[in-house]
Parts: sequence; C-alpha cells; structure tokens
Amino acid sequence: MTDQTITKDKNEPVYVVDDLIAKDIDAYLDQHEHKTMLRFITCGSVDDGKSTLIGRLLYDSKMIFEDQLDALTSDSKKVGTQGQEIDFALLVDGLAAEREQGITIDVAYRFFNTEKRKFIVADCPGHEQYTRNMVTGASAADLAVILIDARKGVLVQTRRHSYLCHLIGIKNIVLAVNKMDLVDYSQDVFDKIVADYTEFAEGIGIESFTAMPISGFKGDNITTLSENTPWYKGPTLVEHLETVEVISSVDADKPFRMPVQWVNRPNLDFRGFSGLIATGSVKPGDAIRVLPSGKTSKVSRVVTFDGDLDEAVAGQSVTVCFEDEIDCSRGSVISVADNPPQTADQFESTIVWMADDALVPGRAYWLKLGTQTVSATIHAPKYTVNVNTMEHMAAKTLELNEIGVAEIATDKQIVFEPYAENRALGGFILIDRMTNATVAAGMLHFSLRRSQNVHWQALDIGRKQHADLKNQRPAVLWFTGLSGSGKSTIANLVEKKLYRMNRHTFLLDGDNVRHGLNKDLGFTEADRIENIRRVGEVSKLLADSGLIVITAFISPFQADREMVRSMLPEGEFFEVFIDTPLKVAEARDVKGLYKKARAGELKNFTGIDSPYEAPRDPEIRIDTTKMSPDEAAELIVNTLLGDA
Repeated sequence: MTDQTITKDKNEPVYVVDDLIAKDIDAYLDQHEHKTMLRFITCGSVDDGKSTLIGRLLYDSKMIFEDQLDALTSDSKKVGTQGQEIDFALLVDGLAAEREQGITIDVAYRFFNTEKRKFIVADCPGHEQYTRNMVTGASAADLAVILIDARKGVLVQTRRHSYLCHLIGIKNIVLAVNKMDLVDYSQDVFDKIVADYTEFAEGIGIESFTAMPISGFKGDNITTLSENTPWYKGPTLVEHLETVEVISSVDADKPFRMPVQWVNRPNLDFRGFSGLIATGSVKPGDAIRVLPSGKTSKVSRVVTFDGDLDEAVAGQSVTVCFEDEIDCSRGSVISVADNPPQTADQFESTIVWMADDALVPGRAYWLKLGTQTVSATIHAPKYTVNVNTMEHMAAKTLELNEIGVAEIATDKQIVFEPYAENRALGGFILIDRMTNATVAAGMLHFSLRRSQNVHWQALDIGRKQHADLKNQRPAVLWFTGLSGSGKSTIANLVEKKLYRMNRHTFLLDGDNVRHGLNKDLGFTEADRIENIRRVGEVSKLLADSGLIVITAFISPFQADREMVRSMLPEGEFFEVFIDTPLKVAEARDVKGLYKKARAGELKNFTGIDSPYEAPRDPEIRIDTTKMSPDEAAELIVNTLLGDA
C-alpha cells in the first residue's frame, strides 16, 4: 500500500498519511486534536547547538514549509555549513543580530508535533546578560534540555541555567551532550561529562536527569538511535519527549485550585466565574471555598463554550457556577472546601532581578501572582546566590540577572501556596509602578510567622465616627517640591487658615520628623524611601482619626508618593506640587544646603546629585514665580474645602 499526500500546497506543511488512515480521516484528525502538549526549553552555554537542535526537530517532524526550505537552503549556502546542505540554526535565529553573530539573543518559540504529542519549544539565549530571557522561557516549561558541547564539558552557563531550571521548578531535565560527531562519538568523553554534571546536580538538589549523546548537526539519536553510538542504550530525544510525564497530568492529582480571571455574566439569568484550573479537578456537586473571603458553596455547573462538563481537570479553562450567591471576583481563588490554600501578607521569596535599574529596598512595586495584583515592598536581600559556587553572598540590593532571597510585604493578604507545590499560586512577577515594566520574577517559599500572628483588631469607633465628631472630611495634603521651594512656608499658612476655620489639622514637616521618628535615617535613596513610607503610615493613622493632615517633604520619587496615595481612600490624597525652578530655589538657599552640595560637602542632595521626579498630574500645582505664599495657601484651602 503506497503513501498518500493529503496536501501538496507549497505554502502548507507536507503531511504523509497511509491509505488506510486516509479512509477514516475524521478518526485521524480526532487523534491529532486530542494529543497532549509538552512545553520545553533548550538552554546551555553559547554555541552549544541549541538552535541547530530545534531546527533539526522541526525538519525531522516535517514542520517546514517548502518555500521556507528553499529560502533556508539558499541562506545556508551564504553562511557556509561545513559541507552540509542546510544550517538548521537559521530556522530559529530570526533576528539579524543573531544571524550575524551566530548566537541566540531573544527567546524564540517554535511549534511542532509528532504522531504522539504536540510541542512548544523555547530556544533560550546562552549569554549571561540574557539570563532574564532564559527565565522567561523557562517559566512555563515542563522540561528542560540542557545542552553541553562535548568538546567543552560543563561550563559556567551550564551550571547557571541548570540552577535556574531547578529554581523555577522544572522536574524533567535532559542532559544532551551535543556535537558528539566532533569527538568521534567517544563514550569516555560522554561518561566524563555525565559524571561531572551528576556531581554538580546533586549539589543543587536536582534528583534525577536523563543523559543522552546527540549530534543536532548530524541527527544522531534525535529521532532514531545512531549506529555511531552502539554503547548508548537509552531512548532517542524525540522518544523521550513523546513519553515523559507533563506537569498538567501531575497537577490533576492535587487539590482543586482555580484563580478567577473574570466574572461571566452575559445576562441576569447566568453568573459564573471563569479561569484556568491550576490544579486538581472539579465537578457539579463539589463543595468549594472562595478565598480570601472564605465563603463556601457548592458547584452547580461547569460550563465551557462547547457545553457543560461532568468534570474538568487541571489545564482546562472553564466557567464554574455556584449554588449560592456569594462574593467572588477577579483575583479570588476557588478551591476545594476542606483543603484551601493559605492567605498571608508577608513572605520569604527568591527573586530573579530582570531590570537594568537595581532593586530599591522599601520601594513599592506591583506584585502580580496569578490574577491577583497587589502593592508590595521588598526588604533588602538576605543574600544573593553565586550560581557558579552556590555561595550565599551579602547584598544590599539586586542588580540585573542577580538571584537573591528576600522578604516581601504586600498591602493586603493574598492567596498563595509555596512555589514548589503550585507554580500558579507561588510564582509572581514584580512590576514598576511608574513604567509598568516587569522588573523581576520570583517564587514564594513560605509565609512569615508574624504575618499569621498579627491580625486586625475590630474597633467599634472607626474613621467615619472620628470624622463625624470633627464635622469634617479627612484628607492628606501632600506638599512636594525642591528644597527651598517654599513647602514649609505655604503648609504653615494653610494650617493657620484651616485653624481659623475651626478645622482639625496636624502638620508633619520633613525636618521636624527627622528629629524623632526618622532620626535613624540618612539621605540615601533607600533611606529616603523608608522616610516617606513611615510618614505615609503616620499620615494614614492621623487621617483615620478624622484629621486633615498636612505634610511638607521633598519626597523626590513619584513611586513613593503613589505608595502613600494607595494607602488612603479614593479622593482623600491631595498632591500639592510647589513648583519652583531649581535656579530660584538655589538662589534662596535659606539653609545653605545648596552651597554645601555644590561644594561636595553634602551628598545625595535633591536637584544636585540626586534626582527629583516632578509630579505628572498633581491635584494642585503652585507656581511660586507667579503666586505669593498667601495666595498659594488660599488656593489650596479653597480647593480642599471645595472638594469636601
């Protein structure tokens, strides 16, 4: 019986199917539609052959278009391939800079399938400066192929990438000793590399891995066992990829967890909660608990686009309906009722820093964990990890590509599980509040005991009662501007005007606070951030007592002012920008500080050798070159009371 070609369109992949299968094409298509999916990465040092290997896999699985093949053959002749007709690496190295240098810079994702499974593979860069790219590629992988050049053995990046894969929680690791054709397929070379890697792997906690000798260039042990390595009795790479157990199948055996992505309410007769099931399974009749509220109910329906399901498992996106009307929204987590995840607001975590600008301890970042987004501050790291020696090193911050262990505090409790148990509820990213750029990825280890032992005490007299007693609306007037801009002068006038109007106020001045509450702080960036954090907390407490709080602080960083804003109810924070040009402020120099800063006697002085980030959209802007202090105070009071 001869093979038949289902399609020969030049712009489509060529699939070859036996006549017998072609007679029942529906069964054939159904078989392919329900294949399992494996996500894996290739990583290792520069020029270990990662892109070549992926190109070989795409070629051998017939996932290359004919016109792509023609272009590839032409490009291969231009770059030269040691006599080989095709340079498989060119299939993956798409950036011009990559082709010119013969390296991978970005993470390249490719899709292919075999008779047994579908695959998504990420080709990760080998250079140390692109470690953040590698972490991105590994974050969703079920398996890692660590490539080693047989001529070079275990290198620094081999150890770095192996440590990161283990840290991220990849359990399935393939040690692919590549370029065996360049060492005459020597078993001694292979055994020596495996022994060296085994010693390293045991030291970082990798319990097992699968080692195999390959040649991506020649195709040895990729899809079929090679005659060049008769001493190797293990599986081919493709055979191993087709049969290894994927994370989703393991997650199905864990307790049910589903972060809610959105509330599905197309009409008044339907209300469901949609999301991707992270672990476990769910079916109608199951008792569930919604966190962090703790409310319980039972599942009435499990709905999909194709209809209701009798049961849904990890990896499926569904809409779950409840028997009762209970509070549940985006960011909530639906779990099995008798075995829920934890909630906490302080954690120990491992952080991989991915931004060019270093971590600023104490600064507020957005922390995104699953569908939950909260404000979080990171303490100074306990230590960083030297991935070459596994040594713990003292550190005050984290630089680009550094890995450290640090404590994190969130502004409210979040639902979580340790990353080792649940990636979806244990892995997070940190986002810069000003630029919205992702600056770090991290893994939660455990909650701190103090977060479990400290609870909010319910009080009968709250902020509303305090405010009603004073017959006013609480507010925080946050004066910001350069030293010498006139903040303290205008703030003092504002309080005097409010006092004459029988308003209850309290003024926090920058210099005065540093005589007591913040006398232990200096003027480094980290100390400035902590200074503002403390003042923000005090301002919140005073506002809770019903007062109108007036603060006068340089507060040079936008992120820190926004942190204070987030502590207060909507509409109670007024950013008052005392907008005075540097030349004018320096000309006043009431305290002689600018003169000292210019002479180098005063370090980290705002406006001279430390930046000032002007407010982007303040509630009140005072141009002191056009307005007297008294006029400014009058405008501020009128704006405040007009909004009250």
